[in-house]
Amino acid sequence: MELANSLKGTNCLIITGGGEFANLIRKYDGEIGFSNDVTHETAIQSMDITAKLLNDKLDFTKITSSLENLENILDSGKIPILICSDILKDNSNIYPSWNVTSDSISAYVSNILKAKLLIATNVDGIYSREPNSVGSKFFDEIDAKKLLTFNETSVDLMLSELLIKFGNNCFVVNGSFPERVLSLIGGKNSDKMIDDDYKPNYNFRYTLIRGE
Repeated sequence: MELANSLKGTNCLIITGGGEFANLIRKYDGEIGFSNDVTHETAIQSMDITAKLLNDKLDFTKITSSLENLENILDSGKIPILICSDILKDNSNIYPSWNVTSDSISAYVSNILKAKLLIATNVDGIYSREPNSVGSKFFDEIDAKKLLTFNETSVDLMLSELLIKFGNNCFVVNGSFPERVLSLIGGKNSDKMIDDDYKPNYNFRYTLIRGE
C-alpha cells in the first residue's frame, strides 16, 4: 500500500501481481495437478482480484479492462489499474505456463503502449542466485539473452523472451522503497520515465535488463 500511495500524482499505469491468491493456486497445482490452461486463467484472475482490492483502497485510481480508456483516465487526474484477463484471452504472445506472471504480462502491455516498463519486486533487482546465498552476484545491468540462462530470479522466466522479441528494456527495483520507484519514473507529475538509452547513477541498487 505504501508504494501504491506514493504513486499519486505520477503518470503511470498499474498492473498488479496475483499475490497470495496466485501463490495458493501454484501450491494446489503442485499438490493436485491442474491443466496449464486452468492454472494460467485462474492466476490471471487472481491479478484481477488484487487490482480490484487495491483500487478499493485508493481514491486516485480507476479500474479499467480496456487499453483504449487509459488516456482518458490519466487526463482525468487518476491512475489506471488494469484488469488483464480480457486483454489476454486467446493471446499467442502469452502462453499458459507458470513461467508467465504479471512480469511478462506487463512487458506485453508496455510494448503495445510503447511505454517504459518498471517491475517493483521485494529485492533490489536481479541476482545470479538467491540474494543471501554464498556467491550471489548482483547485476546493475544485464542483457536479456544472458538472463535466459538463469533459473527463475526476481522476475519470471518468460520476461527475457518478450524483451528480446519486442526489443525493449526493463527496470527492476525494490518496491519496499517507494522513493526508488519514484526516482526511476521521474517523480511526481512527470510525463515519462527516464530515457532507457542510458543508465543513471542513482545511489541505490536497481537492475536494467536490456532487450534491445
